[in-house]
Amino acid sequence: MYFYLLVNVGSLLGGTSMVYAEKYVGFWCAFALPTLIFLLCPLVLSRCGDRYHQTRPSGSVLGTAFRLYAFAWQTRWLNSGRQDFWEAVKPSKLRNPPQWMIFSDTFVDQVARAFSACKVFAWFPLYWLAQGQMINNLTSQSATLDLQGVPNDIINNLNPLSLIIIIPAMDKFVYPLLRRLRINFTPIKRITLGFFMAAWAMISAAVTQHYIYSLSPCGRSAGICEEPAPISVWVQSIPYVLIGISEIFASVTGLEYAFTKAPESMRSLITAVFLLQTAFGSVLGQLLVPLSADPYLVVNYCIVGLLAAAGGVGFWCSHRELDQREDALNMMTE
Repeated sequence: MYFYLLVNVGSLLGGTSMVYAEKYVGFWCAFALPTLIFLLCPLVLSRCGDRYHQTRPSGSVLGTAFRLYAFAWQTRWLNSGRQDFWEAVKPSKLRNPPQWMIFSDTFVDQVARAFSACKVFAWFPLYWLAQGQMINNLTSQSATLDLQGVPNDIINNLNPLSLIIIIPAMDKFVYPLLRRLRINFTPIKRITLGFFMAAWAMISAAVTQHYIYSLSPCGRSAGICEEPAPISVWVQSIPYVLIGISEIFASVTGLEYAFTKAPESMRSLITAVFLLQTAFGSVLGQLLVPLSADPYLVVNYCIVGLLAAAGGVGFWCSHRELDQREDALNMMTE
């Protein structure tokens, strides 16, 4: 959570200052300042390298893992699917294990856990589709509202601001309270809730868009209207804060799940698989581009919200069995 907090501290500071730099100085300044800051990073890393915890490279088990996966499919086919997929290829269960199988049953459990984590991420493109509305359609929506002298680009900084406030509150108060109440708020439950929070964010954006069309002097052509709708831009606090909360439950927990459920030697790979889902979410967003303009924006937000809700239902129905095995999965030794 604190990694995600620092990401959003940078987002808030950079997003706020660069918007005003672009407005009052120029785009050259808005690009030059981050460039200068980036150039300082290698100096910090080189000077502070001896203070970091560094682990020696131990090699990748990716090839062995996929070889084991192919062997499991072969075994399943030869036995007509009568045996458990992973249990059947544990070295202790094989009479004559292949020569390359120089690992224990625990490694098979870890690989199974890693592949289970990858399956969990399959629903995430529907979540990232909703989260991605924040940096395109919601920014455009703010330009049609009464800005009250605030640049419309600045409004989406409500998202990192909400994360900066809510993350410490979750860590210091909410999660400890749930533990004291013996409420097992597992990663699968948190991610499911994140999907539904994103869906509510999109529904709130759809309601706002409906009133924009109703109150704008240009009706359903509000996007090209010279006069804004008589609605305060701060009404967008609702979707931005809801998306922020959804990120704590879905995105932060997804990173945690990728890291904790993968074998130590596969953590970077599984984390990369999780982050790859943002690209698939962007692909889905491209399919909805025809709806990202007047007069279809209400339909756009409703579809995205319904897809996020469907993703939450599908995610829970697909992985509630993993939710019941959470403690067992976490107790697997490395």
